[in-house]
Amino acid sequence: MPALPLPALHASHAGTWLRQPNGAENATRPVAKGEAVMAAADTPLLLINAPLLATRLGYPDLSGLDLLELYAFVHPARFVVPTPKGLAHALGLTEPASDDEVPALLQQAAGTLLETCESADWAEREGAWSILQPLTRMRWPWAGILAPHIARPDRAERWLFSRLPEWEDAPERPQPAQVLMDELEVEARLEHLTGEGAEKREGQQAYAREAAHVFAPRQTSKRPHVLLAQAGTGVGKTLGYLAPASLWAEKAQGTVWVSTYTKNLQRQLRRESARAWGARRADGTKPVVVRKGRENYLCLLNLEDALQGGFGGRAAVLAQLVARWAAYTTDGDMIGGDLPGWLGTLFRKRGITSLTDQRGECVYAGCPHYRKCFIERAARDSAQADLVIANHALVMINAARGRDHAQRPTRIVFDEGHHVFEAADSTFAAAFTGMEAIELRRWILGPERGSKGRRRGLSARLADVASYDEVSSRCVTEACEAAEALPTGGWLQRLADGTPAGPVEEILAVVRTTTYARDESGGQEMGYGIETEAAQLEGNFVQLAGQAQSALAAIRSPLIRLGVQLEAMVENAPDWLDAQGRARIEGVRHSLAWRIETLAAWEALLDRMGGPADPDFVDWLAVDRSEAREYDIGIHRRFLDPMKPFSQTVLEGAHGVMLTSATLSERGEDGIEWGTAIARSGVTHIDVSPRLSSAESPFDYASNAEVLIVTDVKKGDLPGLAGAYARIIEASGGGVLGLFTAIRRLRAVHGRIADRLARNGLPLFAQHVDPIDTGTLVDIFRDDPRASLLGSDALRDGVDVPGTSLRCVVMEQVPWPKPSILHRARRAAQGGSAYDDRIIRARLAQAFGRLIRSKDDTGHFIVLSPAFPSRLLNAFPEGTPVIRLPLEDALHRVALGVSGQGANSPAPLAGASKEG
Repeated sequence: MPALPLPALHASHAGTWLRQPNGAENATRPVAKGEAVMAAADTPLLLINAPLLATRLGYPDLSGLDLLELYAFVHPARFVVPTPKGLAHALGLTEPASDDEVPALLQQAAGTLLETCESADWAEREGAWSILQPLTRMRWPWAGILAPHIARPDRAERWLFSRLPEWEDAPERPQPAQVLMDELEVEARLEHLTGEGAEKREGQQAYAREAAHVFAPRQTSKRPHVLLAQAGTGVGKTLGYLAPASLWAEKAQGTVWVSTYTKNLQRQLRRESARAWGARRADGTKPVVVRKGRENYLCLLNLEDALQGGFGGRAAVLAQLVARWAAYTTDGDMIGGDLPGWLGTLFRKRGITSLTDQRGECVYAGCPHYRKCFIERAARDSAQADLVIANHALVMINAARGRDHAQRPTRIVFDEGHHVFEAADSTFAAAFTGMEAIELRRWILGPERGSKGRRRGLSARLADVASYDEVSSRCVTEACEAAEALPTGGWLQRLADGTPAGPVEEILAVVRTTTYARDESGGQEMGYGIETEAAQLEGNFVQLAGQAQSALAAIRSPLIRLGVQLEAMVENAPDWLDAQGRARIEGVRHSLAWRIETLAAWEALLDRMGGPADPDFVDWLAVDRSEAREYDIGIHRRFLDPMKPFSQTVLEGAHGVMLTSATLSERGEDGIEWGTAIARSGVTHIDVSPRLSSAESPFDYASNAEVLIVTDVKKGDLPGLAGAYARIIEASGGGVLGLFTAIRRLRAVHGRIADRLARNGLPLFAQHVDPIDTGTLVDIFRDDPRASLLGSDALRDGVDVPGTSLRCVVMEQVPWPKPSILHRARRAAQGGSAYDDRIIRARLAQAFGRLIRSKDDTGHFIVLSPAFPSRLLNAFPEGTPVIRLPLEDALHRVALGVSGQGANSPAPLAGASKEG
């Protein structure tokens, strides 16, 4: 099909180009931003990624015919990098060589997508005509253009809710057999997974043999086999532990849980596991299942509400495109699954999150789509799976709430094991805040008058039950009356005005007052949250805490009695309890237990106020702010050592646990030091001696990488910092990952250098600047070797960009720990400055790990820090050259690497000093 004859617009930091629909050679011309805005306002233009284009043009209200929206309609659940180059590759078109060729590509891409709609082999045809009808009524810009190309089907289409299959209950898997695996079996399985004829790697074989030990029968109750296994980048640890895991699952007929910290590794594991297990068993069930928290999945009831008028304007269009995707998705995962990450940013992220499962909304068996629910299907599939790929938090939550035997992990591999401590820290935390309290109120009482949504309170959910059962009715009434003490809408403004309402708002008000009174920033940090110790509190504070505690206890008590009554009702169902009533009861019971646990944690936290310090906990008061705006206030509690509850809830119930990572332990003067890794594994709390294993990376860091410590970019010199980043990116020709410890500096540097780099054909993208989700930013970066990416902590770990797309990592300074109250307490308990150094070395090692991802990778790791401490240098792999030098010399070495002379030149340049 010929190119679509409509005008097209493209803008980058290098300029703006407009193409007329006639297709002549001179149809594309550069235009000023003002003219581009006028053209876009006058008539719909073809464009790609409207939010990003709007940012480039400084015109927030920009709209038009976005090719990404058309792609999402034509090819739902199919991956594409949301750039002109990515679109060209996905559609088999010629990649544009320069910015001025992009408008012509957009016309070609639109024509190709419309041609697909007329093709007899269009794989995603079913449902397209049906969804196009409401989109036409909504005046979606593409609807009128698509209509002539999508024929009305001869018979009614099976649409979303009729097309989705129902899950089926299955009997619980029997207890796994107690089996032993010999080394030859494990090696044979590893050879099968790596492929016949593949090069045997001794380190990977040894690693797989060690991993097999965690699957041996447990000898003592509450004493699992524990393995701490460090595996350098390139060892092949994923297949190394999947080999014994798949062998054990086959022989024992049991389930292995592999836990990750990042979604990127989950996607990798899904691909790698296909080598050990097919997509389906002979009976149609899945041997491998990805599990995430409920908030990641599409809620079909939320979607139905949105499609029936719950969404308006652009959000209504989003709901239709999500419905189109839902009919083709693998598992309904909206966050990191096969829903394009860029789709939410085209329509504002809130639209996506409002379609996922929200806390307190799920009615479980009372939902008309319960038997087709993606969340319930994943839970049931995982109970029958050989391998469950989950995240650290979900594994800990399942272990902590291990009422369901089928969902309790007993053989666990914690990949990215260096993050288990952080995950446990968050999972076992308590936070009594205004936002959490108002959420509890809405769950008990229902939505406030005038608010939208289908959420209902306890009275509405249990109306039929309460009408028959006097005890349940009385419990619900008492809980609702007591919940009136919780905050209502507008609570933040009342606290700011000094007019709190009720005992909970009163304690939050004094938390706010105390925190501001003790703030020592002098008002210089208005954009950031502030905190203070929950110590040396005045009598009024303690009194108000006691009143709030009593108010919470008055809520918890009837909820406990209600839970007991509902449990008895299900076990001994009365004659009047029909299937619908039973479904409602089951739905409430799911949420009731953890609400009661939350209330108990809040009461314990308030009871601590004014009393002696508990050595196991760290408590503090906080006012959370963003861009100088308060958004939450409360009291927080963390375990001083979160591995204590981790050991009790996860380790004691497990039979075998493996923690593995490339940065699990530290490198000392006499080799690997395991002390910190052992302490941060939790084994010391259950008196288990872990097995220790280390496999060195096969990469030649001495020849392929250099660490350059630049000594003449002064701390606090923002123009100098920006100039250094620009010159490094220019010397490298792109391919730079810039890591920042402060978002404010990231934004400032990007604003100073993006236009300059774009004029040289070097695209620059940035977290917290570009309206693109982090996963998509990494996809864009990976896809374009001349692009560079600036980011914060989220990019320091879990980003896998092998090859020439990433050839230089730049850190703006030493990644010092944030001096929070929690950090201060742990620092005092774990060695003072030595504790800080361990954190910094771990962050440096994780950041360096982004650089060399395959044996052919080369590159430079640059730290712009004149005073980089020598004691931190052992964060880098042994043998890696470390050179202190001025910026000019660093640029010369980077340019040498790009020119093909390798990461290293033969010797340090004049004026440089070499370490390591």
